[in-house]
Amino acid sequence: MAAYPEYLELGPFDRAAGDLALPGSKSISNRVLLLAALASGTTYVHDLLSADDVDRMLEALEKLGIQSQKGKEPGRLDVSGCGGPFPVKSAELFLGNAGTALRPLTAALALCGGHYRLSGVPRMHERPIGDLVDALRQLGADVRYLGQEGFPPLEIHPGKIRDAGKVRVNGEVSSQFLTALLMALPLTGKQSTIEVVGDLISRPYVEITLNLMARFGVQVRRAGWRSFTIPADSRFHSPGKMFVEGDATGASYFLAAGAIGGGPVRVQGVGRNSIQGDVNFATALAGMGARIEMGENWIEVRAPAKGRLQAFDLDLNHIPDAAMTLAMTALFADGSSRLRNIASWRVKETDRIAAMATELRKVGATVMEGADYLVVTPPHASRLTPHASIETYDDHRIAMCFALVALGGVAVRINNPKCVAKTFPDFFECFAAIAAGAVVPVIAIDGPSASGKGTVARHVAQRLGFHYLDSGALYRLVALAAMRQAIAMDDAEALGRLAHSLPVEFQDHDVRLGGEDVSAAIRTEDVSAAASHVAAIPEVRQGLIQRQRTFRRPPGLVADGRDMGTVVFPDAVLKVFLTASAEERALRRYKQLIDKGFDANLATLLQEISQRDARDSARSLAPLQKSADAQVLETTGLSIEEAVTQVIQWFETVQRRAPSR
Repeated sequence: MAAYPEYLELGPFDRAAGDLALPGSKSISNRVLLLAALASGTTYVHDLLSADDVDRMLEALEKLGIQSQKGKEPGRLDVSGCGGPFPVKSAELFLGNAGTALRPLTAALALCGGHYRLSGVPRMHERPIGDLVDALRQLGADVRYLGQEGFPPLEIHPGKIRDAGKVRVNGEVSSQFLTALLMALPLTGKQSTIEVVGDLISRPYVEITLNLMARFGVQVRRAGWRSFTIPADSRFHSPGKMFVEGDATGASYFLAAGAIGGGPVRVQGVGRNSIQGDVNFATALAGMGARIEMGENWIEVRAPAKGRLQAFDLDLNHIPDAAMTLAMTALFADGSSRLRNIASWRVKETDRIAAMATELRKVGATVMEGADYLVVTPPHASRLTPHASIETYDDHRIAMCFALVALGGVAVRINNPKCVAKTFPDFFECFAAIAAGAVVPVIAIDGPSASGKGTVARHVAQRLGFHYLDSGALYRLVALAAMRQAIAMDDAEALGRLAHSLPVEFQDHDVRLGGEDVSAAIRTEDVSAAASHVAAIPEVRQGLIQRQRTFRRPPGLVADGRDMGTVVFPDAVLKVFLTASAEERALRRYKQLIDKGFDANLATLLQEISQRDARDSARSLAPLQKSADAQVLETTGLSIEEAVTQVIQWFETVQRRAPSR
């Protein structure tokens, strides 16, 4: 996942076009995990979402005695079910802000005959659960509130569960209460009927539950949306393979981008065969005049052939999450749009009606809000307010929605962008990939050995919240990977392919290869010698050029190393060449070695550095040389902090001078 800074500046963008694969659906992922845990047999789950909400469910299941492990294929998780109630009868579970984990687990654990505590983040403790607890108590479950009545945290004790018979649950606050009961009641082994009181909201999410339960062998009989009957002796059985659909709600942001920014934008992972109700967001866009094409597993959107998107007046009770995206799309419509029957927004990750109204006004919209509706009128002449600073309320969907503002030709600041980790950790990278005109700045830093370029580059990246690329480490990683895979050091073609596909990432001070921390391994003498050899192979350098360019991701990149500003990123907005006297560099290296407990000789180090400078300057492949447009920073006598401050000042000056679009 991207390491986002405190805020992120997006835009201005003119168009949106592209093709992207969606992450797995949160709603399907957490349902599948719970069903697989309660089922008999092993379920091989493919394309599971990797995000905070799913991590909380996996952590809870592990504490409850469920074993899972990564499968042989990429993106697969093998879950060994317990075939009934959870084997662990006492546990404390922290579920963050994951309603799709806490609510279904509450129902299942209430029927497991154990002692459990369930809690979450402060906002989770503000999200109602009383209707579910009331229903469980009708069954004889012993569920107690540890704080405010009707809200988590909860404590569950072994209850005297009676033959289920009938249980009543309110359907007007959250469909997750019904979903939780549906997935838990087969644990009783008795026939039971759930009667829904009031009008059931978010019905498509219940359809997802029923569909998945059927795949796990439990067929629920239903009488419309009023009652649901689980037959006696129902048991969950693993269907073997389970494929998680792409996230239809996540798709809505990119489909809207296609409708606003021209398109075509195509999302892969959902289509006409989707079991998710939010796929109907495409129908709403079509009603606004957007051009929609749909296949079995993809949807593509373009802007209207003529004119602007049309305003709408819609009951959006069936797609409350995707409805937020429609509120943003309304900014680009030809009049006032009304979103009706969205009262459930009030009890989500934040009060979304109030939050959306507040933030929409910041970008120039006129907004009316009520208990269960929102009316959005675009600003005069559709001129959005530039440079609005958007509060996200730690709500992933608000952060993702307001990225669309940048397609109005204005810059927008998204505060706390990391909240998207809840369901879509790489959202902003994906959005930047389809937003035409997205300029991702690069700062290229080079210099001779021991000039401090690595340390300065890393600190600059941390200060700016940018990604960091240590190109020198890449050659060491190629060498290490080649040694581990027994690739001959003279097999230029194989080494080139390896360099091109190297699974590397830099996290703080760690260097990771395929997820493994190899920071120490790449510094051994054997790897260092092999790295010097592979660095002189043209196929390796060519392979790494493409690999290095993949590190260029929003909000920016600081790239450290040879030919960063001349070959890899010739369009870098700032190029810096650090230098210092040979004596100063030798002294720095001497202090580093002494601090690490190694013996060192200052005169020897000075000789080695002078010889290294001569070799680097004379080499035929990527010699050490200053780019013609680089800023030279003499670091003799400067502290690291002073050098970092100077680089950032240069960068800010360059950014201020950049022409606005």
